[in-house]
Amino acid sequence: MNKSTKILLVEDDPNLGLLLSEYLNAKGYECTLKTNGQEGYDAFVKDNYDFLIFDVMMPIKDGFTLAKEVRGLDKNIPILFLTAKSLKEDTLKGFNVGADDYMTKPFSMEELLARINAILRRIPTNQEKDEDIFEIGIFKFDYQQQKLTTENSETKLTTKENELLKLLCKNKNGVLERNDALKAVWGDDNYFNGRSMDVYIAKLRKHLKLDDSIQIINVHGKGFKLLTK
Repeated sequence: MNKSTKILLVEDDPNLGLLLSEYLNAKGYECTLKTNGQEGYDAFVKDNYDFLIFDVMMPIKDGFTLAKEVRGLDKNIPILFLTAKSLKEDTLKGFNVGADDYMTKPFSMEELLARINAILRRIPTNQEKDEDIFEIGIFKFDYQQQKLTTENSETKLTTKENELLKLLCKNKNGVLERNDALKAVWGDDNYFNGRSMDVYIAKLRKHLKLDDSIQIINVHGKGFKLLTK
């Protein structure tokens, strides 16, 4: 791989968190450590990661809640849970909210590394960071440049249009949950932000109307879906 795999580790035990992050960095990964679920969520929406490791029992927001919110924004990114519990129902709950694997403490560093590598081998990831470039019908969407281009046109997107379109692209042909999008882009899912988001969705539809195979549809009671052929 040309670039380090970026890992977001969310672990509230400072000693274990530091130990794990230093180990993963030493093994060639680029690991960011956060110490509670809210910090983890904020980091996730602000940066691109290739792999997520969440402790289950955390203050402010637990790992299950965090994973559910992440899955509302990205259906594919790998998630590995760490827990002190070995209860079968916790394991099942972890998989139900979208976990790819589950490890019970204590565990060896070598086993953690082996699990990460096994998941990365079987789940396609964008190691080259091409995830910032999206093909949408006749359009190329460059997230970093905030541009939507065709052979004959170029549209500069506003920051909120840019963030919304990226979330839609990462969930292409799947549902982008309304509340998750609001919290990620606006920071709060209140009524007024909801009205604002509807305006930006309308603007994105206008930008994309050159290609009639592209639709952003409302999914009643849930959110939005970007459909392309």
